[in-house]
Amino acid sequence: MSLAPEAQDRIEKRVGTVVRAKYRLDRLLGVGGMASVFEATHRNGSRAALKVLHPELARLPEVRSRFLREGYVANRVAHPGVTRVMDDDDDDEWQTVFLVLELLEGETIDARCERLGGHLPLGETLVYADALLDVLAAAHDQGIVHRDVKPDNLFLTTRGELKVLDFGIARLLDGTGATRSGQLLGTPAFMAPEQANGRIREIDGRTDLWSAGAVMFTLLTGSQVHVARTAPEQMIYAATQQARPIESLAPWLALDVALLVNRALAFDRNMRWPNARTMQAALRASGSFASLQRSPSSPAPARPTQRPVMEGTIEIPPNRAPVNAAATLIGGPASAPAPVNSAEVFDLKRRPGGG
Repeated sequence: MSLAPEAQDRIEKRVGTVVRAKYRLDRLLGVGGMASVFEATHRNGSRAALKVLHPELARLPEVRSRFLREGYVANRVAHPGVTRVMDDDDDDEWQTVFLVLELLEGETIDARCERLGGHLPLGETLVYADALLDVLAAAHDQGIVHRDVKPDNLFLTTRGELKVLDFGIARLLDGTGATRSGQLLGTPAFMAPEQANGRIREIDGRTDLWSAGAVMFTLLTGSQVHVARTAPEQMIYAATQQARPIESLAPWLALDVALLVNRALAFDRNMRWPNARTMQAALRASGSFASLQRSPSSPAPARPTQRPVMEGTIEIPPNRAPVNAAATLIGGPASAPAPVNSAEVFDLKRRPGGG
């Protein structure tokens, strides 16, 4: 979804206004396909990020409901690696709704990867994968499948902590909030086969593990799992083709790491790791991860931006307003499509080496 210039202008003019007589909008952090995100100050002096659903989308009951549901799902995970949603309310001026989230400082893993040349060192990738699997294990314990695990939704704070963003399209396995059969949600480049095929009833924790494997594949090789030239082609490959062995692009990888990733990316979900804890245990047992423990050299924290930002700052060129890469949460930057319905929207950012 791309916003018209007049809509963008209306959003920018909201800076300096007060929402619900308590939140002053200090700065526009970014405009996504689904929402605008502002740095805000509460009347008691505390700072937060306000994510405001675009008014035209607030008129759609299903989108409005999914937007608000995000906060309840994220908080249910109760893990420090998940961004807290502190409140939600109506925005009377725009006749829409908003979420109040903790304010983060840092950058997305995707932004860091781009900044470092398109891929990350093995040590960093393993540390981030370990943290991601810890969050996924906590989510799966609560019956929550994220369904949109990708580098854009992984945020590295300036303290070196990994936060998993955007539970807006998560599926609750208890049956509440389940997506209609055949409705595709997610990002094709990081979408498991059963998800790409629209087999909603088959989606479970192993679906997220495929995506975690795809994240590791992309960070280590600089290429997506399936190389595609068009959006429909990307979806077809995700739905029908087994992933390439990671060693075909990274022959230098240790065998245990290659097996870890390849098993996560098995086309048949029954051939994948059975759960996040098992995959995490295998990662920690690998020689490559063990060597990190023997010679600790933690990944450098994310390069701080000029001011604190919320939910994933991409690299900001000089003299340009800040952009929020994961105002994503449910929607991406307005210049890119929002990951709401994959049948219509695709994330096909290309990287060096293909994909």
